[in-house]
Amino acid sequence: MAAKEIMFSFEARDRMLRGIDTLANAVSVTLGPRGRNVAIGREHGAPRVTKDGVTVAREIELDNKFENMGAQMVREIATKTSYQAGDGTTTAVVLAHAIAREGAKAVAAGMNPMDLKRGIDFAVEAVVAELKNSATKVTSNVEIAQVGTISANGDREIGRCLANAMKRVGNDGVITVEDGTSLETELEFVEGMQFDRGYISPHFITNRAKMRVEMQDAYVLISEKKLSSLNEILPLLEKVVQAGKPLLIIADDVESEVMAALVVNKLRGALKVAAVKAPAYGNLRKAMLQDLALMTGATVISEDLGIKLEHASLDMLGRTKKVMIDKANTTIVGGAGKRERIEARIAEIKLELAETTSDFDREKLQERLARLAGGVAVIRVGGATEVEVREKKDRIDDAMNATRAAVAEGILPGGGVALLRAGRALKKLKGSNEDQQVGIAIVRKAITWPARQIAINAGLEGSVVIAGILENDDNAYGYDAQSGVYGDLVSKGIIDPAKVVRTALQGAASVAGLLIMTEAMVAEVPGPPPPELPGHEHHHHDMDLDF
Repeated sequence: MAAKEIMFSFEARDRMLRGIDTLANAVSVTLGPRGRNVAIGREHGAPRVTKDGVTVAREIELDNKFENMGAQMVREIATKTSYQAGDGTTTAVVLAHAIAREGAKAVAAGMNPMDLKRGIDFAVEAVVAELKNSATKVTSNVEIAQVGTISANGDREIGRCLANAMKRVGNDGVITVEDGTSLETELEFVEGMQFDRGYISPHFITNRAKMRVEMQDAYVLISEKKLSSLNEILPLLEKVVQAGKPLLIIADDVESEVMAALVVNKLRGALKVAAVKAPAYGNLRKAMLQDLALMTGATVISEDLGIKLEHASLDMLGRTKKVMIDKANTTIVGGAGKRERIEARIAEIKLELAETTSDFDREKLQERLARLAGGVAVIRVGGATEVEVREKKDRIDDAMNATRAAVAEGILPGGGVALLRAGRALKKLKGSNEDQQVGIAIVRKAITWPARQIAINAGLEGSVVIAGILENDDNAYGYDAQSGVYGDLVSKGIIDPAKVVRTALQGAASVAGLLIMTEAMVAEVPGPPPPELPGHEHHHHDMDLDF
């Protein structure tokens, strides 16, 4: 076991604070409309230029192990804020830095860390309650566009694009962001439920001009197993022919004997049919087939459930108004599933989404949620260079998450003003002792820092701007760093989702509280450097090379 280095009390907190300082200084320059970019070097290719706080935080790794612990604690809260609210990561870092800095000073002055932490938590609860009371619900498309514009660093095109996308696919609908092929950013809608499996055979194509299968008012057969024998599917095919409807088959695979029969009957005109392979693999496949069954009103043909294909009846098949299948994707529009059962499934997936810790699972659950919610919007990001497209995609991701957060919990005036105003809830707040009162004062000072940092990034004196904001008692009155004037921020479209502000504050207080409570740190001692190769000690400078 490697030797460990241990550091205690003031020295330990000081090292952690140095790490937090380093990370916070790099991240905080991106805050606000006049925030600066950060260029991140890559081992290969062009540097990544970004104004996204969490992207900067993720790239920071410090040499000193103790300083790195502090930096990683704040990096963790930036990442968590991004997951929970989709934006506000830079605000969370600025707040955590302010609380940690003042908290460490208070502990060094002899305050009780436990009481300080209680005072901080007490103050955060009061501020969160004040934020909730002040929040305004988002109802109009214009307000959603405003939130999107703010989070995309003032890009109105992105704000409009997101508002239109959310209007079409709903709040739970999936909005995917992809690289475009032109200079313009474009929005495209995919109605219904789509998954990434195309037709098994091109012989199923019905629309030669578009090279795709198109069917109206079709039956849907969903089978977990491979269709390996014609005898087991023949009784069902005969029933479908009698009903005179097209048939979409979604199965694990289709063996050549069955495939030949389907193709021959399709070409003769006896049966309008198309077959696709089931999407995904393993447990995810089972879940997605169940989703498809709910959407179309089908029963999954599964031996796990004791259902055999040869005994399947027409009422086990789903129904859909329209099916489109190209080489890569299958889209089902207007499934006949019962809405209440689909809603129950959506609620179930949302619960799983709240509990999962895996990035992969989260992504797949969100995709399933979108498909069930009935639509996918695709934003194709345009730009002149790869660096520009990547930077724009970062901003669109931020804006998309922020708009969802705004719809969930409402909006507040932006520019750090909501937190600044919420400080009034702390004026009469009393802790049970002096140390708790200091904890409350730490939060009261810290919540002025987002507005202060926005002013600093705009080249102004933070204290002067804060005094200017507080001269007016109107909740929405603040400083517009973009235009350099004071006024009603909400009417100017400068707003923040309440969920983003709340999550940033709660996360920041949590991580800063950990620093205040830390009394010892343990890190591995770096090992000795590897020995030089024998014979290379003194000779490498005067070697004669012969060619």
